[in-house]
Amino acid sequence: MRLSSTSAGILCLVSGIAIFSVQDLILKLISGDYPLHQAMMLRSLAAVPCLLLIVRWFDGGFGGLLSRTWPAMLGRGLLNFTAYTAYYLALAALPMATTVALYFTAPLLITVLSVVVLHERVSARRWLAVLAGFGGVLIMVRPGGALFDWAALLPVFCGFAYAGSMILARTMGTRDSAAAMAFWGNIAFLLCAAALSLWFGWGGAADDLHPSLAFLTRGWVMPTTRDLLMMASCGVIAAIGLTLLTQAYRIAQSSVVAPFEFTFAFWGILWGWLFWGDLPDAFGWLGIAVIVAAGIYVLRAEPAPKPAPVPQTG
Repeated sequence: MRLSSTSAGILCLVSGIAIFSVQDLILKLISGDYPLHQAMMLRSLAAVPCLLLIVRWFDGGFGGLLSRTWPAMLGRGLLNFTAYTAYYLALAALPMATTVALYFTAPLLITVLSVVVLHERVSARRWLAVLAGFGGVLIMVRPGGALFDWAALLPVFCGFAYAGSMILARTMGTRDSAAAMAFWGNIAFLLCAAALSLWFGWGGAADDLHPSLAFLTRGWVMPTTRDLLMMASCGVIAAIGLTLLTQAYRIAQSSVVAPFEFTFAFWGILWGWLFWGDLPDAFGWLGIAVIVAAGIYVLRAEPAPKPAPVPQTG
């Protein structure tokens, strides 16, 4: 059975978030030993062949990469790099749950921008679902004292930049494929990571700095084989994840798929349990229930697609 564009967009978004959560876990694990620009450089280099295969498979060739719109796709990639850099720098300093909670301003902003920029009609039901999902995340993580760290501003800034990037995916999706946008986005990551590496790569250990600043300014470190493979694996993760997330906002209304960004909270719980032995308490499970209910509410609130008219005969 063929999925509607809405269902396919939601599926792409949920899958992309699940895949991307693995990259977040890896970068959190290495943030105390390596600089972010080194991880981004290795990840972006490893992603190039993967993205070329994706472009060849889904677009049938490489013509879309050389279209006249490639500067716009590169510009969107720079916005994405800004968003993810801010998020990962916050991740080095703040608890994962707090970082995730602050980042979840993004679905709210995407919904607002979908009205202001795209002129999408957002029903009261969708607004309610977005607000309920955000409330569910706050119930789960109950961010506390760490909010007074200046690094708490970074995931909020990430939310703004990420929202703008996904709105651009919607506007550019009429002429550019998700694979092409993901490819040029990765090129932007590679160029920015290379520039940061040239600037900071010869620096000292920077261990006496704030964790976020240390993650940004630390000089390159010779990685172990295990860590090298972990950073390179982020390239495969990013290639698939970026394509799925871009495709989600390209084919479905931004205000419809945005509430499903909250599913990222589930993966934060899973990785916290597997790697640090943390499990949600009663409030955590209540937050999960609220998020699930909000997602189901969006799905049920969507009007069923109108059947194709039956041709008249005789």
